[in-house]
Amino acid sequence: MTEATAPGGSATRSGFATFVGRPNVGKSTLTNALVGEKVAITSDKPQTTRRAIRGILNRAEGQLVLVDTPGLHRPRTLLGQRLNDLVEQVLGDVDVIGFCVPATEKVGPGDRRIAESLDGYPRAKKVAIVTKTDAATREQVTERLIEVDQLRADWAAVIPLSALTDEQLDVLTDELLSLMPEGPPLYPEGVVTDETVEDRIAEIIRESALEGVRDELPHSIAVVVQDISAREDSDLTDVYADLIVERDSQKAIIIGHRGSRLRDVGARARSQIEPLLGARVFLSLHVRVAKEWQRDPKQLGRLGF
Repeated sequence: MTEATAPGGSATRSGFATFVGRPNVGKSTLTNALVGEKVAITSDKPQTTRRAIRGILNRAEGQLVLVDTPGLHRPRTLLGQRLNDLVEQVLGDVDVIGFCVPATEKVGPGDRRIAESLDGYPRAKKVAIVTKTDAATREQVTERLIEVDQLRADWAAVIPLSALTDEQLDVLTDELLSLMPEGPPLYPEGVVTDETVEDRIAEIIRESALEGVRDELPHSIAVVVQDISAREDSDLTDVYADLIVERDSQKAIIIGHRGSRLRDVGARARSQIEPLLGARVFLSLHVRVAKEWQRDPKQLGRLGF
């Protein structure tokens, strides 16, 4: 068997796929379910994903690199525009685009606009995915399948699934792999993401901070990990991170009464960081204000956007 040969003598396939759709249609949850490990944070807050995060799925037949991207939306800030630009860049580079629509919601103008925009990426093959079937009735699933099928004439497949119950995930994996070009794996076996530890920790902290916040605050939160260091005299690892918001009033919300909310954020984040690092963690969180950072090119650059 050569590096590019699967069991049975057929050539292995490898390539890139991404999922697109309106914010909060389940793209990150689907990516995590397919990879089998949490590589992208999830939240019910729109525009939770802010970077192109790669999750890697290895099968005997080949390797899928799943690129999780922000949801396409009408931008109101420079950050929003840069997130849309990032999605467009990814769409121009991948081999397969999976267009996601939740089974629980009727296809709307935003879905139609995104489906039509896929004309701009002729190189990529297109798959339609109806997500969240576990939360929908059979009639709703049928309605969504009919609606989605009518959006484009060039779907390679239309697949209903649930990332929470794993229903039909194997069908989607098989379909995506069959659409990939022949070639050897792009990443070594055992690698599930190319995200740095610092980036993964920053995202875990931001996910924890998003829980329970309302209105515009989710969009205003950014996280920067300043230092990760193992203590010489104990089994603890120290993690120092900044939570960045845009206004003093937001800082007060994040901290909470006598620091109660910030302690909750730290406890939730630490419970996920410790398995990632394989060590007990002392997590120090500092909240600071960077006024209107979503609209400031210099501050966006410093934050990696």
